[in-house]
Amino acid sequence: MQTGDRPGEPRGARDGDRTGESRDGGRGDRTGESRDGGRGDRTGGPLEVSRGDETDESRGAASGDEPREKCGVVGISLSGREAARPTYYALYALQHRGQDSAGIVTHDGFQQHDHVDMGLVGDAFGADDLADLAGSTGIGHVRYPTAGSVDKSCAQPFTVSFNSGSLGLSHNGNLVNADDLRDELARMGHAFTSDGDTEVIAHDLARNLLDGDLLTAVRETMSRIHGSYSLTVMHDDRVLGVRDPRGNRPLCLGEVEEGYVIASESAAIDVLDGELLRDVRPGEAVLLDADGEGYESRQLFDADTTAHCFFEHVYFARPDSVIDGTLVYEARRELGRALWRESGIDTDVVMPVPDSGRAFASGYADAAQEAGAGVEFAEGLMKNRYVGRTFIMPTQDERERAVRLKLNPIRSTVEGKSVTLIDDSIVRGTTSTQLVELLRDAGAESVHVRIGAPAIVAPCYFGIDMATREELLAADRSVEEIRAAVGADSLAYLSVDAVADALEERRDDLCLGCVTGEYPYDVAGEATDRDVERPSVDRVAEADD
Repeated sequence: MQTGDRPGEPRGARDGDRTGESRDGGRGDRTGESRDGGRGDRTGGPLEVSRGDETDESRGAASGDEPREKCGVVGISLSGREAARPTYYALYALQHRGQDSAGIVTHDGFQQHDHVDMGLVGDAFGADDLADLAGSTGIGHVRYPTAGSVDKSCAQPFTVSFNSGSLGLSHNGNLVNADDLRDELARMGHAFTSDGDTEVIAHDLARNLLDGDLLTAVRETMSRIHGSYSLTVMHDDRVLGVRDPRGNRPLCLGEVEEGYVIASESAAIDVLDGELLRDVRPGEAVLLDADGEGYESRQLFDADTTAHCFFEHVYFARPDSVIDGTLVYEARRELGRALWRESGIDTDVVMPVPDSGRAFASGYADAAQEAGAGVEFAEGLMKNRYVGRTFIMPTQDERERAVRLKLNPIRSTVEGKSVTLIDDSIVRGTTSTQLVELLRDAGAESVHVRIGAPAIVAPCYFGIDMATREELLAADRSVEEIRAAVGADSLAYLSVDAVADALEERRDDLCLGCVTGEYPYDVAGEATDRDVERPSVDRVAEADD
């Protein structure tokens, strides 16, 4: 099912799922008690913490010429069968969101089990690893770090153990007040194993669980953290999904045989033969029943505007995923059609930069042909799928050869012809420059570059690995200067308004920081595009002895 809307009420949904009210009819901003009668009340001893997240130093520039999403999350609760293998399959479907580490945490009703390791999902888990992950509830994570060290200590889910309970947490996004919150928690006696923001969330949530049930604790933590986050949380055998009040990172809810799934993208639900129910709403918490029979929805916070990341539709998400009610593939085709309307040029052939440029080029070519242009859509660049990010290129000559190893032109498609090359973005410009040169060497008479998004002029602070301002080609250059730098005969980007129209979103409901330099969260030293301020992290309680 390729829509986020489903007629009727899904099996096991609480009344609050459609109305913003909890199961007992209370308003979503009330804390209330969870179904287990406040199982989150803990008065045990010290916390045992394992696994950190990326360090502050590792949040730097990307290693390649493409932005990269850092994480994918999943949470599953089933009735009568183990959750580990379905979680494993769901992580496979989210592999594009992170390739350096993978992890799963499960709970069998008595104790927590976890396994994390480096590499792709298929490398991180063996049959014995999955067999050891007992329990019908689980959460999972795939991660792509930025720069800095890459080791098992950075893998997620992050786990915290109480004397009388356990907590697991998977995070997609990035907080902008993590340092302030970490300092405040350290003052209260918390010891940290990393500088990452995921550990900060885990510590704050664990502390709040000492004084209340899970939904109460989550609401208190949400009132203190600021930035982008979609989380799957496991507290004992209960799984919860939560999205930040502006909904920057995607998160959706699905129904599968004998249970429910929360995931970063609907493709993870599809791979389990499930049905997408809807997106998790910004500021909403969805708590799955431990027996897999239903779920409880609570609207914990409301914001006047959202801040959906438009780059999810442009680049990061799988084309077959539905995000915020829109099929990504169709969104990209519509962006391509808008690109033709704004800056189309009648060339002999239009071709995509594989793979993400394909849907843009298809929509662009369709719009061109409908307008009477003689543009032909063709696959003019063939991708070598066996050249990964770990390919060693120690010298400049070898780095320049890398694009030829990854992409090779079909000479008969371009020789003697005018070419329009469609891509989703230009970051540093290295790849675009090499591709233009490659097509000219293959005999193209002219090469015109069209980009299915606005120019990237500023970094992302919310969970996307993107270059610094100093490295961004468009940060301090005009379109004409960029055209000259990449060597194209012409260059055009899509406008911000066209992106909003194609996604059927108000401009005010999108995060556009990377293309405007104005952000929807309070980032130190940066401008904002709305009235927003960081929450206070101070607690009334005194520091622990």
